[in-house]
Amino acid sequence: MQFTFSELWASMGVGARAVVFVLGVMSVYVVGITIERYIHFSRARRASSRFVDQLRKLVHDRASLGAATAIADGYPKAPLAHVVQAAAIVVSRGSGREPMELVLGMNRAVERVTSRETSYLKRGLGGLATIASTAPFVGLFGTVLGIINAFQLMAASGSGGLATVSAGISEALVTTAFGLLVAIPAVGLFNLFNGSVEHFTVDMEEVGSELVEIVVVGGENVRAAR
Repeated sequence: MQFTFSELWASMGVGARAVVFVLGVMSVYVVGITIERYIHFSRARRASSRFVDQLRKLVHDRASLGAATAIADGYPKAPLAHVVQAAAIVVSRGSGREPMELVLGMNRAVERVTSRETSYLKRGLGGLATIASTAPFVGLFGTVLGIINAFQLMAASGSGGLATVSAGISEALVTTAFGLLVAIPAVGLFNLFNGSVEHFTVDMEEVGSELVEIVVVGGENVRAAR
């Protein structure tokens, strides 16, 4: 036996093949969610970077919130733009309200949008975390099945030579290696994407604070925009 993949697959039992199939599905999910989240985060990061630069310039110039909202409309891929739009709705409906009440309303709107956007950014990461934590155990289950297969071959042949148990041991080691091959990248990718989500969350909170500064410091311009 040359221990090629086809030879090894032919020697595997039904249980070990099922384990390999499950790990294969997990690996496809990891690759798919990695590509999708990478594209989404890259677009959101580029759009957010450009939007924040323009927003900070408006804050420095004490421009109106209406001007900031107009810029936000041009960045639909930026989570930060949604924060500005939500705050602008509160301001547009806050005619005659006390400044402190208006600020509190803006803070609540920013918190709601931040929670919603954070949840959307984390889409698919729960599955990635689940795969990272369960793939080694799935591989370990395949290991147990491979060892059982090795002992069955030993019992069937009536001898305990290496040639007798090598197929079962190889099956056990391959499933273990496959489980680790799926789990290790999944752990690293989850940590990477989770760090990106935290970065976006901090940015949204900072933008919310800057919006309050627009309302408090540039109150006259805001009232004119309404």
